[in-house]
Amino acid sequence: MPLPKAELHLHIEGTLEPELAFELAARNGVALPYADTEALRKAYAFDDLQSFLNLYYELMAVLRTERDFEDLANAYLARAAAQGVRHAEIFFDPQAHLARGVSMGTVVEGLWRALGRSEADHGVSTRLILCFLRDESADSALETLEAAKPYLDRITGVGLDSAEVGHPPVKFREVYEAAAALGLRRVAHAGEEGPPEYITQALDVLGVERVDHGLRCMEDPALVERLVRERIPLTLCPLSNVRLRTVDVLADHPLPEMLDAGLLCTVNSDDPAYFGGYAGDNFDAVRTALGLGEERLRELARNSFVASFLEDDEERRARYLAEVDAYTF
Repeated sequence: MPLPKAELHLHIEGTLEPELAFELAARNGVALPYADTEALRKAYAFDDLQSFLNLYYELMAVLRTERDFEDLANAYLARAAAQGVRHAEIFFDPQAHLARGVSMGTVVEGLWRALGRSEADHGVSTRLILCFLRDESADSALETLEAAKPYLDRITGVGLDSAEVGHPPVKFREVYEAAAALGLRRVAHAGEEGPPEYITQALDVLGVERVDHGLRCMEDPALVERLVRERIPLTLCPLSNVRLRTVDVLADHPLPEMLDAGLLCTVNSDDPAYFGGYAGDNFDAVRTALGLGEERLRELARNSFVASFLEDDEERRARYLAEVDAYTF
């Protein structure tokens, strides 16, 4: 039985394995520019964030119907549960689907077919977080939030993802203010490829409660002190950092230094179909490459539940934390 954990940084579109991509392509009559799954897997070699995003958006063409989104989410939840995930807060990118003529309702209803049954089917509780694409306009983000209003009973929060450099958080001040007024939780990708200042902006301008990635905070000691003082969680994705060349090799990852500094770090998989591993694989990888001991791994697992948006169910959070404390390696 793997160590119980929560996954807080997971893009559902990034769980599209080559086999499912070809299955959905055949179902929907979509031609993929790859001969077979092996050829597609070979394309999963990236120079940077943008080279990944190009393929990521290209493959979304196979996602057309509620059933497609249900199958995508079910496949992820089954894999995650097998790796010890007990709670998952799942990102989705509606703008990428709206641009292809797939409605907000198709995406949310399809995902919810799987998420609504997740506890019964997989033993995994879930939350859904709508992400805005930062390389799209601020007006587009506002239109997307408006389109999501009929589905807010199923959406816990908003996030900000896609190409970071050149798209500072301040660009999305207005939509985050609108999201806050609707009672939505707020997170944002910051400090992956963008500078530490983007993390500060995400906190001060967007009012985020959690920073996705946040790796580059280590370049700014005052920012590290603030993140520690305010207990702002960071959702780190180690295998993603290596695949996208943010970190050369996993042995160089600053996770141990970040924990030593008192930062509330969590370990997640980001886009596991593309980056070589799901949540448990990331835990195994940092354990091996960084020599993390059992208590450090337990700390990371505890952090994941502490950082979860479970304020509406503190009894559940306490139960999950008790599972971590009782776990025998």
